Amino acid sequence: MDYQTLTIAIADKVATVTLNRPELRNAFNEHAIAELALAFDELGRSDTVRAIVLAANGPAFCAGADLNWMKKMAGYSHEENQEDALRLADMLRTIYLCPKPTVAKVQGDCYAGGMGLVAACDIVVAIDTAGFCLSEVKLGLIPATISPYVIKAMGEQAARRYFLTAERFDALEARRIGFAHEVVAADALDATVAGIARALVNNSPNALKEAKTLVRDIVGKPVDDALLLDTAGRIAAIRASLEGREGVASFLEKRKPTWLQS
Repeated sequence: MDYQTLTIAIADKVATVTLNRPELRNAFNEHAIAELALAFDELGRSDTVRAIVLAANGPAFCAGADLNWMKKMAGYSHEENQEDALRLADMLRTIYLCPKPTVAKVQGDCYAGGMGLVAACDIVVAIDTAGFCLSEVKLGLIPATISPYVIKAMGEQAARRYFLTAERFDALEARRIGFAHEVVAADALDATVAGIARALVNNSPNALKEAKTLVRDIVGKPVDDALLLDTAGRIAAIRASLEGREGVASFLEKRKPTWLQS
């Protein structure tokens, strides 16, 4: 597909989806939302892709919603606003549920809805000069659609503060509260993300998919008999899977597994 708001490059089994509206600080509108949903859906189903990096061109990662799009929304009815918000919600869910591991490569400021994009990814690497802000309440709005992902990423207590104050916080604070996994100098960003991507593609594709699902399904559940039965069933199933058998056999035979030979 010929994307208008994104670029997509695939190399060494890693797809890089790059937000490409630098003149607008990569703010998204309905077209960018539709293209992101389509890109992650297609890449998630691709047999040639084992990991996805979400990046951006220009000085900012994503400034949230495009101002012209916001002006259009101001004239929408309640029903139109709900339909519009559901499209954004569906796009974020597509990224969050993508069966391939996802890495957010944050090379600049990340505000409002842009924080939802980052929070929906599995791993977040940011440069040390990046700023973050949940600015919605300054505009009389709330970060509702992105909240399931942002709260999971930063935790309830941090969300209470930053949802309410709309304070800008830096990358070190993002790492402290758990929103970012790594903070690096700008000249180390490419190498750091590339190293994480290499680690991901070296692992069993099926195990990566099942591990992502495992985290989502287990978080918050009580450690009871039902959970023990569930987790025992998952390991039993993956031990008997083709990649599970191959992984153990290749380890014992001191050779590369088949997924590294293709």
